[in-house]
Amino acid sequence: MSRVLLDLHDVFNNSKKIEASLSDAFFHAIDCKIKTIEIIHGKGSGQLKKRVIRFLESPEIKSKYHRIEKDSKNFGRTFVHFKF
Repeated sequence: MSRVLLDLHDVFNNSKKIEASLSDAFFHAIDCKIKTIEIIHGKGSGQLKKRVIRFLESPEIKSKYHRIEKDSKNFGRTFVHFKF
């Protein structure tokens, strides 16, 4: 398994579930040494994407991953890459 897929379409209107889903996926990837998380937040108005980016740029999270890649072909998803 080289990628974790996180689809946020089901929890887009529940702030607590968004944070919990992101945290669970993030720490699962770290524990299992998975190199990439694919976060599907959808295109929409961009509010969910902004929330995901804010989560990823918080200091305690930002120190744990290598880089973020915003998909240039599909604006509805973001990749988080780890360097193990």
